[in-house]
Amino acid sequence: MLLELSIRNFAIIKSVTISFQRGLNILTGETGAGKSIIIDALGLLLGGRASADFVRYGETRAEVEGLFELPAGHPALALCESFGVAVEQDGTLVVRRDISSQGKSIIRINGQLVTLAMLRELGPWLVTVHGQHDTHMLMQADKHINWLDAYGEAELGAAKREYGQLYAAYSKTRQDLERMARNERELVQRIDLLQYQLNEIEAAALTPGEDEKLLQRRKKWMNIEKVYAGIQDAYRALYGDQRGLDWLGHAMSELERIAPYEEQLAPIVEAVQSAYYQMEDVAQQLRQLSDQLDFEPEQLAEVERRLDQIQNLKRKYGKNVDDILEYAAAIQDELDEMQHYEDRLQQLEHRLIELAADLAVEALELSVIRRECAERLAREIEQQLKDLHMERARFAIDVRRVPDEDGIELEGAKWRVDANGIDQVEFLISPNPGEPLRPLAKIASGGELSRVMLAIKTILAGTDQVQTLIFDEVDTGVSGRAAQAIAEKLARVAQKRQVLCITHLPQVASLADAHFLIRKEMSEHETMTVVQRLSDEERVKELARMLGGAEVTAKTEEHAREMILLGQQRKAVNED
Repeated sequence: MLLELSIRNFAIIKSVTISFQRGLNILTGETGAGKSIIIDALGLLLGGRASADFVRYGETRAEVEGLFELPAGHPALALCESFGVAVEQDGTLVVRRDISSQGKSIIRINGQLVTLAMLRELGPWLVTVHGQHDTHMLMQADKHINWLDAYGEAELGAAKREYGQLYAAYSKTRQDLERMARNERELVQRIDLLQYQLNEIEAAALTPGEDEKLLQRRKKWMNIEKVYAGIQDAYRALYGDQRGLDWLGHAMSELERIAPYEEQLAPIVEAVQSAYYQMEDVAQQLRQLSDQLDFEPEQLAEVERRLDQIQNLKRKYGKNVDDILEYAAAIQDELDEMQHYEDRLQQLEHRLIELAADLAVEALELSVIRRECAERLAREIEQQLKDLHMERARFAIDVRRVPDEDGIELEGAKWRVDANGIDQVEFLISPNPGEPLRPLAKIASGGELSRVMLAIKTILAGTDQVQTLIFDEVDTGVSGRAAQAIAEKLARVAQKRQVLCITHLPQVASLADAHFLIRKEMSEHETMTVVQRLSDEERVKELARMLGGAEVTAKTEEHAREMILLGQQRKAVNED
């Protein structure tokens, strides 16, 4: 359950810490006091979207922190361990979320940083929030199948997963088939384009790395005259009458002649001899290289033409020759596939027939189980409505199929299918004796919708492992005996779950195990929301306010005390 909620610098809340307890925790306060802000803050701990608007004006960040206590073996604990979050032996989790004034969010669980996706996966295991949005969903018939499937998850789960996998494959195959049929003309145009591109690339007869080699040849040949002149000058400087080698040879001869008379000349003679023969070898290499340089201007022109051709292909198909060749290989594969269009079309048609047959089997199995669950859920909701002073109301769940020529064939007819199966589900109600069952969305009043919603939520609360339920003004539109019935229903749910309830009804507040007043305090410079746990006497005054409005009298206080006393007596009877 949720042991404690701490909120700082969130909207108009400066700093609030609320310690909740087991049972029925009631939050009341005048309109605009900030009750919905508490729910918004808690929603962030369950993976809600962060916004810079949440940060209190003038502050740099908002902080929301929740302390949860979970029983051993709870799925949330195993999920945290899979995230790499250390879990305390006592099963406590501290979930914290900081939001900067730029709207950025930092999330920690037991001090360990986690992602928003992780928090959103964990959140539904910690708290379930029921609000007026759920009542609005009851008005949308297309959402009714979700309520039914949530109720029948134990029986429907495996069948839905099997069906979902088949439906995904069926939908993809059908989309592929429709796309191919729709784009047949475009396909012909695409083949022509790709064939032209492939012919253009193949006609160029490119080789890998050719562009780099051509650039190197062009660089060399554009400077060939400079290279030739330089070699010639170097050779003439070394070889010929009165050139470098002649002078070096003359020096070597003189030194060799006198070396026998001076021993210190021996190494010098060797050095001059080595230099002479090396330079002679260089001169020979220069002459050979000069003879090998064979250049015609047409060769450079041909390289330029080839580079222009490659550059044109680069602009269309890739940044270098290797990329162009890869692109050619890719379009060849695409052409091969498209040129086998008829074969592919037949394969898809055959595959779709097989998938449709398998899907029909799974859809029928899912439908049979769903109808059984619908009958049970309708009976249970009807019983819950009796507890909520709708004793003579009848409730039914219509599970039907919709004919569709483009659907799947089942039992000799074709029916519409979607991700949920072959069934269309709608809740029906007859609030009064003698009236036929009609769609809930068309005839139910606001008070009746609230009671139907509470009945469903009461039933669903018994099917999951979520320990904390939040009811946000689910009693809107009810009064009198119906309000008392809703109050007692919430109290009974709170015997097995921790319940947090925001309410305007004194009948609900009178049954609280813990009562919190939310009020707004204003000074000259700031506005703050304050949350206060009420003592017994303070509860009397708050209930008197709820009963009598702004004016609290001795009579309304007496009535409030009587309501609290009767509430305690009813709870004691229910617990027994």
